[in-house]
Amino acid sequence: MAELQDIFMEIDSSVKNDPSRGGGLEAVYQFNLNGDESGTYHIVFRDDNSYAGEGEIEKADCTMNMFTNDFKKMVDGKLNGTQAFMTGRLKIKGNMGLALKLQEILASANRTAK
Repeated sequence: MAELQDIFMEIDSSVKNDPSRGGGLEAVYQFNLNGDESGTYHIVFRDDNSYAGEGEIEKADCTMNMFTNDFKKMVDGKLNGTQAFMTGRLKIKGNMGLALKLQEILASANRTAK
């Protein structure tokens, strides 16, 4: 599995190079990840400036807390976000609709990459 920083660098490149990746979404996500590679990361979708990176971000619309390995599985398409939430592996604070939309975007990106 890829390192977290590599994953977020790839996401950053993807959303900067393809602004339509967010599907017109205006949202700020924060990920609090725990485990072997713990850290805080974010993804920002804006029409004029979408990006991803490391660190906390002010005013996240949706904050997700989970273990790093589960996050990596979710990005790889091996773990469904809804399933992770229902089984307690993913905790979501904030806008649940935006959380579902991010799952669709990650799944689409995963299909496109393959």
